[in-house]
Amino acid sequence: MASHRKPKQRSLTGTTARTAVTLAMAGAASVTAFGETGHADPQLSPGEVRTQVDALYEQAEQATEQYNGAKEAADSARADVGRLQDQLARKTAKLNSTRDQIGAIAAAQYRSGGIDPAMQLALDSTPDTYLERAALIDQVSGREADILRTLGQQQREITTTHDAADAKLATLSEAQTKLAEHKRTIETKLKAAQTLLDRLTAAQRAAVEQDGPATATNAAHADRSSARAPIAPGEIHAPSARAAQAVAFAYTAIGLPYVWGATGPSGYDCSGLTQAAWKAAGVSLPRTTYTQINAGQRVSESQLQPGDLVFFYSGISHVGLYIGNGQMIHAPHPGAPIRIAPINEMPFAGASRPS
Repeated sequence: MASHRKPKQRSLTGTTARTAVTLAMAGAASVTAFGETGHADPQLSPGEVRTQVDALYEQAEQATEQYNGAKEAADSARADVGRLQDQLARKTAKLNSTRDQIGAIAAAQYRSGGIDPAMQLALDSTPDTYLERAALIDQVSGREADILRTLGQQQREITTTHDAADAKLATLSEAQTKLAEHKRTIETKLKAAQTLLDRLTAAQRAAVEQDGPATATNAAHADRSSARAPIAPGEIHAPSARAAQAVAFAYTAIGLPYVWGATGPSGYDCSGLTQAAWKAAGVSLPRTTYTQINAGQRVSESQLQPGDLVFFYSGISHVGLYIGNGQMIHAPHPGAPIRIAPINEMPFAGASRPS
């Protein structure tokens, strides 16, 4: 979600973007700009606004990837809870059926003169009677003993499944709490960035929101890259048919909006786009940047080929899909559509080649 300009290319600051952020945060004006209220010094120059907005977008993107991870954990836990609850229902139905059989045996025993103690205990729903009933099973023979053993096994399975469901419910609750925390962080960072941008004139804001220095050439490039540009896999020189398919998919997404937490089809965040591109090629990737980097073969920057995943920043918080000639397709940040961009406008952190 950061606008991803390589610091050394900025003529507006004179220092690297991240160093500028660190120094700016030491000052009172930047402390205010990065606070919860999002207020900025009205005297900030467009270059200073740009530096602070970039930092806020990067922080929001880190929180977005954490949100994506928490959502994945919550979805998995929710599915597990549902599965375990279904198991409990089925096992409980079997247990009730076994109890009905025991009840029928006990009724027959009663009519013939008395209920066997083991059968009486079997009709007791209190789990504390398990051991006592087990001790009496040896006194029963044949079909009755088999039914009692079945009942005991079913009760143990229900207890185990119930405990597992409780544990998954706790996992789900924890993941939901993290989801809410990361969502608040994302919204706070984006609100602060919006407040900074709102202080600029329309022309200043247009310049700040561009990727790269504010020049007519870059503006024209941004306009061209905001339009969709479908391309057939056969036109792409990729190391494999699947890589070509992934790149072709990414081309069809050009111009769609960045939407944090989204995996398509009407919008994507950075890892949502790369995941969807490779899914179209029949390859399943993890959801987050910090897990995608470990999917497939790690490659160096000099070995990049179309279809490779390229990652940025020390926290592995951004990813794009390499398309060749030092270019990638990526979802930059809110307000910026999916576009083609040079990979050298952000600090390179690594690359991987899905297979």
